[in-house]
Amino acid sequence: MASLTISLPDLPSTQALGRYLGETAHPGEVITLAGTLGAGKTTLTQAIGHGLQVPESCYITSPTFSLLHEYPGRLPLFHLDLYRLSDETEVEDLGLLEYLYGTGLTVIEWPDRLGSLMPEERLHIELILLSETARLAEITGHGKAWQEKIAVLQANQEWQRPSSNG
Repeated sequence: MASLTISLPDLPSTQALGRYLGETAHPGEVITLAGTLGAGKTTLTQAIGHGLQVPESCYITSPTFSLLHEYPGRLPLFHLDLYRLSDETEVEDLGLLEYLYGTGLTVIEWPDRLGSLMPEERLHIELILLSETARLAEITGHGKAWQEKIAVLQANQEWQRPSSNG
């Protein structure tokens, strides 16, 4: 397991990380996002969607009540929010597992609800709220591909540069 802690002092740095993750995403990948309410999980997902070229007309919101939102882009973005579920049996009963190994990128908020269904290959990001605008992102790669991506993320600071397209 490879891990990395990144300081996200402001919204543009959070957006840059998310954009990078979206730009480098491959079909079937899973990103799990943990953190308290208000830690920035949906904001990070919005930036991931930007990196996936989700059209601006498709505003990314938290699927807290619908559990799943799907967005078109370079790859489909499957955004799951499991906050309202109590355990993995509900995940299975609702048929959400098919999105974990699909053709797009799956981003899961409140992944602890997956229990034993947690994908072995995934990028896990724990967002820690430091202030109204600052966060720490504790990033852990589970599986060889994600470990390699973390090494690239750590070595290549290009992702931290502001986007030229907004």
